[in-house]
Amino acid sequence: MKKWVTFALLGYGLFGLAIYYYLYGMAAGGIPEIYKGTSADPSLFLSEAEQALIKEYSTIKNLLFFISVPFEWLVYFFIVILGISRKFEEWSKQTVRFSFGQTAIYLFYLSVLTFLLAFPLQYIGYHFSKAYHISAQTFSQWMKNELIDFWISYAIMSVLIFTLYGLMKKFKKKWWLAAWMLFVPFTIFMMYVQPVIIDPLYNDFYPLKNKQLEAKILDLADRADIPADHVYEVNKSKETNALNAYVTGIGDHARIVLWDTTLNKLNEDEILFVMAHEMAHYVKKHIYIGIGSYLVLAFFGFWLTAKWMEKLVSKYGEKLQIHELSQLRTLPLFLLVISILTFSISPFTNAISRFEEKQADAYAIEMTENKDAAISAFRKLSKEGLSEMKPPGLVKIFRYGHPAMAERIYMIETYPLPGEKEKEKKEGADAQKSQD
Repeated sequence: MKKWVTFALLGYGLFGLAIYYYLYGMAAGGIPEIYKGTSADPSLFLSEAEQALIKEYSTIKNLLFFISVPFEWLVYFFIVILGISRKFEEWSKQTVRFSFGQTAIYLFYLSVLTFLLAFPLQYIGYHFSKAYHISAQTFSQWMKNELIDFWISYAIMSVLIFTLYGLMKKFKKKWWLAAWMLFVPFTIFMMYVQPVIIDPLYNDFYPLKNKQLEAKILDLADRADIPADHVYEVNKSKETNALNAYVTGIGDHARIVLWDTTLNKLNEDEILFVMAHEMAHYVKKHIYIGIGSYLVLAFFGFWLTAKWMEKLVSKYGEKLQIHELSQLRTLPLFLLVISILTFSISPFTNAISRFEEKQADAYAIEMTENKDAAISAFRKLSKEGLSEMKPPGLVKIFRYGHPAMAERIYMIETYPLPGEKEKEKKEGADAQKSQD
């Protein structure tokens, strides 16, 4: 056990030093030559001080991300090998006799411990977000949201973990398949209820107040054959100064949502471009593609988790005092494996997401035919959110579900609109005639 602890701490420390060196020493600054002099050149709309500020904040965020993920793994690893998970299970069994109560008590102990251990890194993230004027929350407001997160997660996880371990006891070998089969309707259910039950716990959602703007957005929706009656705005200005809009939910509960910060800081043409982009996700069925992909990946994820856990318990179960996979004390091991697999496939899922975002950008520019509004909207999004124009390679691969801002702006500038395509064809035909 001492050897495991030593190697784990040493490995985490070396990884932290390596990622620090990569982000602060190796990651190239500036942008590629192809963007210089174009609309994507940050020197054309950002001062040197603003560029430096974006670089500082982005590097801090990236560092926190890369050290937070393996820190979570380290926590789960130590909870298992130090016997903490076993103690939590024993205490829960001593407290109540019925199995759901034991699961709820065990999970409460585990959730509180992991929350407290992760809190310093969470607070550091909040601190820098506040210091760089991204977050508009007071500490009490931020803490309130953290506690809401905790209790919502705890309530949902109590049901999920009780069900999961019940399936492990009933289906010794095929529990992962049974779990996945129940996971499918649960995922669809959560996608359906989140916009109307969970999201309002954090913020107030209401139909767009600017009815003239709403009429123009609904006209775009009608042109895109989207059966929308309302566009919703949400009061995010109490939390952040960043800009955003998104599509959430499925079926009758699908919503197009605008942050009030976006309404306050973008002009009408810029907002219409952003809305066209969000409508593209509906038109291109990205939400349903995302759900389908997620469920397929979950199938293989459950299978790999089962195989991995079986091997670990078979090899190290005696040392860890784990006799069966269905014991609650194996939960941190389950969460550890799931977290590692999720991180491992993030380059793939992020690549798919970036492709969909490019599709949405292309759809939006074709619908609005207003490149100036699109470019100025992206410039403001970058400036207000302190978004990197061109992130380092590893950051893009593991963190970015959207193309980098420089890529998006350059794509918009060079994207041939229908009128421009016809003009290019005519100019080419005229040039060919003159040569003849």
